[in-house]
Amino acid sequence: MFETDPAPRLFAVPPGVDFPRALIDGLLARLDGAPPEALARVVLIVNTRRMARRLRMLFDAGPARLLPRLCDVTDPEAVFGATGLPPARPSLQRRLELAQLIARLLEAQPDLAAQSSRFDLADSLAALMDEMQGEGVRAEAIRALDVSDLSGHWDRVQAFFDIAERFTGAGADSPDPAARQRQVVETLVDRWRDDPPAHPVILAGSTGSRGTTQLLMQAVARLPQGAVVLPGFDFEMPDEVWDGMGDALLAEDHPQYRFRALTAALGMAPRDIRRWHDAAPPSAERNRLVSLALRPAPVTDAWLSEGPRLDGIGAATAGLTLLEAPSPRTEALAIAARLREAAETGRRAALITPDRMLTRQVAAALDRWRIEPDDSAGLPLQLSPPGRFLRQVADLFRQRLTADRLLALLKHPLCHSGAGRGDHLRHTRDLELHLRRKGVPYPDTASLRSFAAKYPDAVLAAWIDWLDRCLCGLADDGIHPLADWTARLCSVAEAVAGGSAGDGSGGLWDRNAGQAARAVLDDLGAAAGHGGDMRAGDFADLLGNLLAGGEVRDRDAPHPDIMIWGTMEARVMGADLLILGGLNEGSWPEAPPPDPWLNRAMRHRAGLLLPERRIGLSAHDFEQAVAAPEVWLTRAKRSEDAETVPSRWLNRLTNLLDGLPDAGGRAALAAMRERGAIWLRHADRLDAAPRIAAAPRPSPRPPVAARPRRLSVTEIKTLIRDPYAIYARHVLKLTPLDPLTDAPDARLRGIVVHDVLDRFVRATLDDPALLSRETFLQLCHDGLEQNVPWAATRRLWLARLERIAGAFVRDETGRQAIARPTGFETDGRLELSAPAFTLTGRADRIDRDDRGALWIYDYKTGQVPSEKQQVQFDKQLLLCALIAEDGGYDGFAPAHVAGASFVGLSGKGAIRHAPLDEEPVAGIRADFTRLIARYLDPEQGYTSRRMLFSDKDRGSYDHLARFGEWDRAVDATPEDLT
Repeated sequence: MFETDPAPRLFAVPPGVDFPRALIDGLLARLDGAPPEALARVVLIVNTRRMARRLRMLFDAGPARLLPRLCDVTDPEAVFGATGLPPARPSLQRRLELAQLIARLLEAQPDLAAQSSRFDLADSLAALMDEMQGEGVRAEAIRALDVSDLSGHWDRVQAFFDIAERFTGAGADSPDPAARQRQVVETLVDRWRDDPPAHPVILAGSTGSRGTTQLLMQAVARLPQGAVVLPGFDFEMPDEVWDGMGDALLAEDHPQYRFRALTAALGMAPRDIRRWHDAAPPSAERNRLVSLALRPAPVTDAWLSEGPRLDGIGAATAGLTLLEAPSPRTEALAIAARLREAAETGRRAALITPDRMLTRQVAAALDRWRIEPDDSAGLPLQLSPPGRFLRQVADLFRQRLTADRLLALLKHPLCHSGAGRGDHLRHTRDLELHLRRKGVPYPDTASLRSFAAKYPDAVLAAWIDWLDRCLCGLADDGIHPLADWTARLCSVAEAVAGGSAGDGSGGLWDRNAGQAARAVLDDLGAAAGHGGDMRAGDFADLLGNLLAGGEVRDRDAPHPDIMIWGTMEARVMGADLLILGGLNEGSWPEAPPPDPWLNRAMRHRAGLLLPERRIGLSAHDFEQAVAAPEVWLTRAKRSEDAETVPSRWLNRLTNLLDGLPDAGGRAALAAMRERGAIWLRHADRLDAAPRIAAAPRPSPRPPVAARPRRLSVTEIKTLIRDPYAIYARHVLKLTPLDPLTDAPDARLRGIVVHDVLDRFVRATLDDPALLSRETFLQLCHDGLEQNVPWAATRRLWLARLERIAGAFVRDETGRQAIARPTGFETDGRLELSAPAFTLTGRADRIDRDDRGALWIYDYKTGQVPSEKQQVQFDKQLLLCALIAEDGGYDGFAPAHVAGASFVGLSGKGAIRHAPLDEEPVAGIRADFTRLIARYLDPEQGYTSRRMLFSDKDRGSYDHLARFGEWDRAVDATPEDLT
């Protein structure tokens, strides 16, 4: 295929050319006239499996011919034969072993890092080891670094590096994957030096950014019939620019730097690289423009001299659209609209971006037109249904089962995915209502049995047995071997997925996602012997990290011409339209990950890769993609919380164009932006909606027969302040859904404190000596421990009670000196005859004095109403006095009420008395009767938020009243209902 030449053979394809197609065309052109079997003797070493698939697809398109042998650059043994090296140690095994050693180190030196970080440190250390082995850097090179100015940090790093050195220096029988891969390449290089293959060997598509890959490229380029074909090589860049890129510290982030490093290693110059095929790029003018825009920073002054000489700027930018959206959502909508048009016109289009949030937003926007893009990245395994399910099950081992986590698991589509799924969902719904109604924070065997006892049903009983057996009592704070945790996870997950009928594992391991999750657990089980002992929380974190490392594609029928690609896929896939999205700093290029071990200068001196290598690769991907026939460049000017910075490459391109007004650059840039603005206007119209008039302030007037004839004393305040809430609750029969779990709110605080006070006062009746601050606080502590599961909340509430404890005990002593507590949580009622109405109420406490008079107390953990508020709005105590004097309380005959008071239990513990002197019982009855009669008048409406204390007050039915579309300045609109 090639003429005999001792010089290495380097070929290249310019940016914008379809690399796989050009590779095949150049190969066939060189074998023109050769016998058919000549192609079968060719070995093609490609950079990725995606490249191999694309090449096979192009060959499959015909005509029929013998095909070359293909192999991945990471597995040359597939075509060149075994090297006799032992198999590599599994990566998971090494990770677990590293974590074990790091855990022991942290136990001995806890100041180095937290134990919870051992898996992250193991991953980071493993990455450093892979890099050292891949770049051929020995531990001695790291040890020899001059760290005189970093002695403190270096001392800490050395402790971890000792562990890395043990791994890189030992294990000849089971080398690490990176070490074995380099050993394979070195073995092949040695073999080829004495016995080079006679058949053609072509390595194509790689930039040589890794040391092992570049070593193989050098060896292939020197073979008698070997060649390297480089992608996206800039043939237009002047020699002086190439010569200025010798220093990696200055030029590593340039898209062409890797080619300069390769030619230098081969003793060549970039001008010695030849074209592999004569295929012309879509726009040579654009390639020259982008090449100038991306010049290395030290020679950017070439813009001044070469910029005005650029010709064809209009032609270079004719296929470019610049879309600068005000927000990520608008950017996603505009991209989706353009992809939709491409689908309708039959064009092949692809969104290219490393920003996964943007791709999800675009996919969601496309869903409105039922367009399913072919996403090459798929879905992270941890976010797939099996991944979420397994993580939820693993969390059951970590902490006590709560109602919300129980229901989240029961509602998962894989839970009970065997037989009887319908019954399972019905029982889950009923159980949720039961848990909400009863406020069960920690479902257990007893609470589940109490639920089942209300519904005697054999199917429900079996379902409850399954819940009890599979989910209750799984929390374990012990330390167990990793193998035990893994086996336990599989057992519980399969039992929960199979369901109460015991139908295997249900659909847990079905489809691609289930099979991928099963493979992760199989690998974990195989390597578990190297993981040592750990707690449930560590196991759950390890499982989450392992699942996060996988991806799965479970698409049913993606659109054949609408794709979402990462930057690597864009190197090998062809499309009519490329949309380069998310062109902001931090997204494209992505920020280099932090390195806890070596700084930039130390890496350079040791011969390791610089952080800018990733930026240089991203720049090369950008340079190739922007050379396509039609390209969109998109970004959002603002993220969710801050202004964004344009990608450095986009910034360079726009600055260069804006600085060339005489050459047409400024006009070309304006045209690019205008083309983008058209689609931004389309995106705005997608969300446009007709203006809807604001809802009026409601004041419904239901029929008198439908109006409530029974209210509690606390609801009278609501009737006065927010009548609409009474209408919603008692006429519409709408009740706010109880919270799934108790929250540390005012309602719970009131329940707990009322219970504590009730027990305290009862205890002092039997033993007056207990009427002390110490007893009060001890009961408070016990009550909070029993009913408040939040440690911080317990401490906060106890501190509040400590502040009022002395005042409460002193006041309680005075109260008991006046009268003896007789009734606790006593129910009462008052019947009106004209109009017919029932008032109900419960008194927290009723005392009786020696003369038979009653004293009524109500405990308030919130704000205590003033006397004026009690006269006008909060009539609770006044109505309780009316019930008491009418003889409405159970166990109490009609008696005079000598006093009624709110006992404040917050702040300073204020005592507020009811104004019984100003509001005699007879007057209270008359006012109450008028109020009820008014709301039984057909002309009276239940106005929303009629007389609330503050505009900041929120009611349970404000959303039903459409509050927010109106305010208190708007007059109510009566509406007669039938």
